This record gives sequence, structure tokens and C-alpha cells, in this order.
Amino acid sequence: MSKAKAADVVSEINVTPMVDVMLVLLIIFMVITPLLTKGVSVDMVKAKNPIAMQNADKDDAIIFAITPNGAIFLSPGNKRLQLEDIPPRVQDLLTNRLDKTVYIRADMRAKYKAVEDVVDELRVAGVDQIGLLTEQLPQEAPRAKAPTASVQPDAGRAQPVIAQAR
Repeated sequence: MSKAKAADVVSEINVTPMVDVMLVLLIIFMVITPLLTKGVSVDMVKAKNPIAMQNADKDDAIIFAITPNGAIFLSPGNKRLQLEDIPPRVQDLLTNRLDKTVYIRADMRAKYKAVEDVVDELRVAGVDQIGLLTEQLPQEAPRAKAPTASVQPDAGRAQPVIAQAR
């Protein structure tokens, strides 16, 4: 009697299921990532010398976003507010807080009046520390100046001398 022989062990990794899982994860992350943005998307003003405001990145920071058409959104919660609703909402949010700073993220195309109206309503609510959030201008690489030629007299003869700009 002969015994049945077992099949040989395959020592290769089957890559196809792993690729399928990776593609599914990639699609999930591509769909979810835009949903994770904090607040309303606005194109903030770019400044040369902004001051870093790390507290604005905290989850409990009070941030008003002003869109180009003048709509006002309050974060946390990303809720749209009318101008007259700002003081009571801010007073509720500021109770029992040590940091009473309120931040404003205004779109660069928003009218100055819309931003000033929000600031006025924040003052009515008793806020005395307001942070205007901006973005850093991209740093330009220092431009190398072209060398300039000058003529210096040398014993009656003029010789060109190259001067490097520093």
C-alpha cells in the first residue's frame, strides 16, 4: 500500500490580497482626509512677519471664520452664526476658561466691514484678546546680485575690477 503524498509547501508570499487591502485603505484615506479639515475653508491673508499662535491649533480654541461672501462660522462645532448671535455664544464658550482669546480666520477676499463687525460683536461680548490668523508668505531665496564692474585708476591706466555684491 502506498501512502498519499502531501502537496509541497509553497514558500512564496501571495501579494495580490495585500495589494487589494492597501488600495482599499488608500481609497478610504483619500475620502476621509478632506473631511478632517478643521472649520470652513478660507484663503487667509498672507503676512511677511506673522506671530505664531499655537493656542489657535487646540481643539477647544474659539475660532470665527469669515468667508468671502461674509458668512460667519464658529468653531468648535463649525456652526453658521448671524452677527447678533455672536455675543451670547461667545460668553457661553468663555465661561470657566483661562485663555479668553478668540481667533478670527478671515478670507482675503472678505470685506473689511464683515471682519470689523465680528470684532465689534466680540467686544460687546467682553472679549479683549483677539487673534487675527494669517498665513506665512513663502520665503524667497536670497537673490544673488549680478557682479558690477567699476574702474579704478592704477598708475594712469584704467583697469576694470569686478566687485561682488554681498
